[in-house]
Amino acid sequence: MEINKTKGIIEAILFAAGREVTKNEIMLNLEISQEELETIIMQMKEDYKNENRGLELINVDDAYQLCSKKDLHEYIYSILDKRSKPRISNASMETLSIIAYNPGITRAEIEAIRGVNIDGCVYKLLEYGLIEEAGKSDLPGKPMTYKTTKDFLRMFGYSSLDELPDLPKYKLDENQQIVIDELIDEDEKNEENEKNEENEKNEENEKIEEIEENSNE
Repeated sequence: MEINKTKGIIEAILFAAGREVTKNEIMLNLEISQEELETIIMQMKEDYKNENRGLELINVDDAYQLCSKKDLHEYIYSILDKRSKPRISNASMETLSIIAYNPGITRAEIEAIRGVNIDGCVYKLLEYGLIEEAGKSDLPGKPMTYKTTKDFLRMFGYSSLDELPDLPKYKLDENQQIVIDELIDEDEKNEENEKNEENEKNEENEKIEEIEENSNE
């Protein structure tokens, strides 16, 4: 099949579906290989990058979706939804971050990390569709676990959780307080540099004293 026609078919499928469409669905429908599909999708993404285009093609896990460009949101939101724009509080954002980095975590485990009750945050995040129940845990009492949704990936522009930025390394000090390893490494480097500078000065002073002694002789 001619490649431009294939692009047009994929575009029509994604537009009509109005949701993420899996790779397998497209491959079966068009009878093409995964390699062919991924090559065509890459070309389509480049086509949509043109500043005159109002759409973009995104990855959502192992699927694709056609969406309006993020920088055009202000023109679209008032037309499609008259409700007030969802506001995520700092507390809810912290809870959401913990769940994103720890899929399958329980409320008790989140509260142990944050140190406060998170019931209100969980209800809000569920209402916004950013998290969902992930099944019962094997812990005593079989508490419910939570994970982020595809709406979370879309909202923050990730294709999968693997794209989340790396967290800083940490460890507990003698007082059982969390200390960032990266900061410790930086302090140790500074201390080492100061020691090296001090040693260099001492060596210079010793050389000067030696020269002066030789001159006096």
